[in-house]
Amino acid sequence: MIDPDQDLSVSRQCELLGVARSSYYYERGQSETEDNLELMRLIDEIYLAHPENGQRMMVRTLKRRGIFVNRKRVRRLMRLMGIRSLSPQPTTTVPNKAHPVYPYLLRDLTIDHPNHVWAVDITYVPFKKGFWYLVAIMDWHSRKVLSWRLSNTMTADFCVAALHEALALYGTPEIFNSDQGAQFTSETFTAVLKDAGVKISMDGVGRAIDNVFIERLWRTLKYDHIYLNPADSGMECRAGIARYLRYYNEERPHSSLGDATPDEVYYGLRINQRVA
Repeated sequence: MIDPDQDLSVSRQCELLGVARSSYYYERGQSETEDNLELMRLIDEIYLAHPENGQRMMVRTLKRRGIFVNRKRVRRLMRLMGIRSLSPQPTTTVPNKAHPVYPYLLRDLTIDHPNHVWAVDITYVPFKKGFWYLVAIMDWHSRKVLSWRLSNTMTADFCVAALHEALALYGTPEIFNSDQGAQFTSETFTAVLKDAGVKISMDGVGRAIDNVFIERLWRTLKYDHIYLNPADSGMECRAGIARYLRYYNEERPHSSLGDATPDEVYYGLRINQRVA
């Protein structure tokens, strides 16, 4: 919590809040109308339930709910949100053709210990007066969320900040997997991994299923928390995400982990044994 009487720099306040420097004036700079923000929330909800459907199907689904919008508007908002159909097509998290793309290394790989493979992804997160982009880095074996950051732009800086934090707190993975978004193919991001001696793996274009566990995290976070607890402001949204991800790591049992929590699997603890 920031003391309003403290004389802190903008950069230090952003550090304490866990947000990107570019997000500091976010709410003042919101440019989307309330109608578009509500439409984006609905698009996100429909997309989570049926990520295989593209823009045309999104328009039809909205129409059946009594919402009549043209495809051009839906396409613009889906691009702004950074979402795409899972059917083969160019990703809306647009790759930069000048950036190198690395091969996918996880096919037929048995991932059987912590820090074997980490994965990263970005998702759109709505609140009543705006939205964030949320990036999270996950340990694939344990499903533990190692670090996360919020930003109001899709630039690479908040992704790099999350990566530095994960490496500082949890050491070095053997393989790091991402999609081909420009944030993750950028030199500023890949240089951190190469300097740490990490093998870089990237999903095929239009194959979000290659990063299936972190896609499931987004569904869980949104259905179990964000949609049930709509935040009034960006800071309230951030605080709620922090609480939920702490619960997700420390308390929420996962059936795929034998009803253990991500922390219990990551640290090799017996069920219900607390981290010191």
